[in-house]
Amino acid sequence: MEQNQYVKHLAERAKKATNSVRSLNARLKNQVLIELAQEILLSKEQILQENQKDLENGKQKGLSTSLMDRLLLNEKRIEGLVNAVKEIASFTDPVGYVTRGVTLPNGLELITKQVPLGVIMVIYESRPNVTIDVASLAFKSGNVAILRGGSEAFYSNQILCKIFQKILIKHGISQDAVIFVDQTDRNYMTSFLKLPQYIDLVVPRGGEGLIRFVTENSLIPVVKHDKGVCNLYVDDSASYDMALQVITNSKLQRPGVCNALENLFISKNFPQTTELLLNLQERGVKFLVDENCSKILPNAPRATEEDFYTEFLDERLSIKIVNDIDEAILEIQKYTSGHTEAILSENQSNIQKFIHSLDSAAIFVNCSTRFHDGGEFGLGAEVGISTGKLHVRGPMGLQHLTTTTTILVGKGQIRT
Repeated sequence: MEQNQYVKHLAERAKKATNSVRSLNARLKNQVLIELAQEILLSKEQILQENQKDLENGKQKGLSTSLMDRLLLNEKRIEGLVNAVKEIASFTDPVGYVTRGVTLPNGLELITKQVPLGVIMVIYESRPNVTIDVASLAFKSGNVAILRGGSEAFYSNQILCKIFQKILIKHGISQDAVIFVDQTDRNYMTSFLKLPQYIDLVVPRGGEGLIRFVTENSLIPVVKHDKGVCNLYVDDSASYDMALQVITNSKLQRPGVCNALENLFISKNFPQTTELLLNLQERGVKFLVDENCSKILPNAPRATEEDFYTEFLDERLSIKIVNDIDEAILEIQKYTSGHTEAILSENQSNIQKFIHSLDSAAIFVNCSTRFHDGGEFGLGAEVGISTGKLHVRGPMGLQHLTTTTTILVGKGQIRT
């Protein structure tokens, strides 16, 4: 099928499927998700086999360690998928929730309630768990999902979509509630982005290049899951033990994800900087240092200006010594991507200044940046972490996949 025909055909199918999906009751949606979780477990070996194809292709293509980690599915991660689906099933259905109900002075009865957005297209790279997370969230909130994963995860994404569609068909629900785009050529993606009459929202999840491409080419509203240049400031009053523990976790627990730490700023008056940096280096952190830090780590490469704007997604960490919290705030304001900022401090005045001076999706005090996650926030799985301000900021969960409609009931009233 010719490219434009293929794209329009899928988009039309998605739009048509919204008519039935948006009216499904909560009980049926939950039953589908519970059976989906069971089917994923039953299909575990098949999923792992398909994922192995992607991993082997990834090795041949020379994918980075961080990308290979994102691509990997194992028993633990499949178990995580299953638990995420079950958790989504357990949440209260947001569709139909009344946000305002009043009787106006003229006797009109007004009800504003939450309704599905419609057709959501998610464009993502590497992580096949996104396929199930997004499809489950979209389905539970009464939406249709068009899923366009990267070529590196093609086989994993395909099998997971087929499993979901199998359960939909079993319950007499259109399999087009979850649509898999099996064409990975970027030109096909561009064609989808020109169809606002069929697609209501686009969510890109991936590298800076993907985000920029989608933003610049889309005629459809975009919620960006942008790069995570996460920053952390060690105040002069910070606990050494806490600093070592939190920075290690923020940077090394899983370096290839968007909530991993990328920039570290340390007060020049923090008394144990040398000990801290040497310990972090021993644990595997690969520092890119400013002039002051080079005296402590003479063999470490110098950090360039561009490094502080970069989401490394590996063990590299840019570091700079600052005079005080005011300079730290200025540096973070300069380099931030609006994802996550953190402070380690025992000084309440400095903590409050940090909180009120910065404007990002999340600001953390005395804890790891790795907590910026829908699951950790109690939202279950997430569509992505939005670094923009409209219409959601931070983890995009179930309730954020709805909009509102207002119903007005009268008895013949007219406006005068």
